[in-house]
Amino acid sequence: MHATVRRYKIAPTSVGKLTQEIREGFVPIVSNVPGFKEYFWVNADDGVMFSISVYENRAGAEESSRRAAGWVREHIASLLPGPPEITTGEVVVHQAGVAKGQAAGDC
Repeated sequence: MHATVRRYKIAPTSVGKLTQEIREGFVPIVSNVPGFKEYFWVNADDGVMFSISVYENRAGAEESSRRAAGWVREHIASLLPGPPEITTGEVVVHQAGVAKGQAAGDC
């Protein structure tokens, strides 16, 4: 697996609008990239937001970054004072929790 973390510094007043744009416009795009596994959009407070995209392989993570860059330019650049910090790498340890009442491996 490969993960990409994108860290954005934004105006705190933009959190709601940006989150709506991400949910409605961006998530459908990155979730259609081959090898998509998970996406998280996180509010770290103080005008810092970050996303975590997880893909089965490096090719998926790289394609996600290409699509993200284009979508950001076209749709939300006005909400971002600068480009994100982007880090991509191989997931070397992963552990997922099991919801109460489910056996491991259940969906």
